[in-house]
Amino acid sequence: MQLSHTRPVAAARFDDPNLVATAGLVPMMALAQAGDLLTLADEHLSVPTDKGANPGRKIASLVGGMVAGADSIADLALLRHGAMGTIFDRAYAPSTLGSFLRTFTFGHVRQLDAVASRFLCALAAKTPLVSGIDTGRVLVDIDDTIIEVHGHGKQGSGYGYSGVRGLNALIATVTTDTCAPVILSQRLRCGACGSPRGAARIVSDALATVDRLRTQADGASDDDPLKPLVRCDSAFYGYPTVGAAIHAGADVSVTVRLTSTIKRAIASIGDDESSCTPIEYTDALYDEGTDTWISRAEVAEIPFTAFASQKKAHQIPGRLVVRRIPDLRPPKDQGQGTLFDIWRFHAFFTTTDPDDLDTVAADKTHRQHAIIEQVHADLKNSALAHLPSNSFSANAAWLVCAVMAFNLTRAAGTLTGDPKLTRATTGTIRRTLVSVPARIASSARRLTLHLPTHWPWETAWHNLFDTAFGRTRPIIV
Repeated sequence: MQLSHTRPVAAARFDDPNLVATAGLVPMMALAQAGDLLTLADEHLSVPTDKGANPGRKIASLVGGMVAGADSIADLALLRHGAMGTIFDRAYAPSTLGSFLRTFTFGHVRQLDAVASRFLCALAAKTPLVSGIDTGRVLVDIDDTIIEVHGHGKQGSGYGYSGVRGLNALIATVTTDTCAPVILSQRLRCGACGSPRGAARIVSDALATVDRLRTQADGASDDDPLKPLVRCDSAFYGYPTVGAAIHAGADVSVTVRLTSTIKRAIASIGDDESSCTPIEYTDALYDEGTDTWISRAEVAEIPFTAFASQKKAHQIPGRLVVRRIPDLRPPKDQGQGTLFDIWRFHAFFTTTDPDDLDTVAADKTHRQHAIIEQVHADLKNSALAHLPSNSFSANAAWLVCAVMAFNLTRAAGTLTGDPKLTRATTGTIRRTLVSVPARIASSARRLTLHLPTHWPWETAWHNLFDTAFGRTRPIIV
């Protein structure tokens, strides 16, 4: 593609008051209002002084700005261009929103957590955001990530497990067989904070939200659904986190460290073929004749009691599933090779029923815990690209708003009727549905959005718009 020679561009002027660059914010914020975002914030937030006035509109502005692509307080100025003041009421200045965030304390952040949880439930009631949560297996993933910062001015910043200076964000997501990951709970912590610190509270909050989502689901019945499965890596292998999940009525699938106890348990499995099962793994081949996988990766399991050295109340019976793969790393000594295969072992502890998830299925399900890394990457590619304030509480509130924006875009994607957008990232949804330019026309006290012709995602955009405003069917799906 090249510039036209027949009609060359001769000038450019920012002089049209009837244009907007992000027309997709209209159905997005309509969906947010249908989810009672403004009402919930007004009810639960008690931020003091005049800076805390109209909290619902300010939180909606923060969420809307993040949906439109803002990753700093200054970027929120994109809500004040062209005809945005005609479409939306109270387009707050970035300085006003920044002052609002800096007024937050830890208690106000917890109030905002309550808003986010209730907002998620409201979105789930009006969209198929968490479809299948009442009928199938519910997978809850817990993990933390370091959000890099620069300089010493950020409160709470420090060097965490990644070796970079930053703040630590702990999140919990929920996934079903038919829905993409949705964030249940979140918490911003100091950068040098250990991964399991406060994880028990996050697990309890996340599972409580799952219970509420199941209760309000259309298919909810009196029959006992499958227990939620909480998945996490070895950093969370400890009684506080695992015990919180068990007490909340969930199963766990958590990676274990290769301690001396675990090594002895692995050694007791044995090396015969009957104890190990080949699995679908890297470089595996499927034999249609025998209906089996030909692979050098194998799994086995033995009964195991977690935290056996602690008091009896903390001991949790379950299974130790072990996956072994050939160690293909080049040896330090490049001389004579090894006479026998050298194996690398990966083990995890699970309390799932073997009749529900056998050894192979349990291993495959546990490896899918990596899906939470995609959520981390998505957040860092959007609103969490930066933590915009020196105030720790302001950054914690920013994280909660980023989570609400994330869930809002997922809910919008489910209303488009496009399977690809149902599981799309925030960047894709923003590019296809939000960042659409439009010219505003007014007639008979009504506004009409004139959007570009031949927009590739026109059908998906119209489906979202019509559903958000109830033009073709009620917003409740």
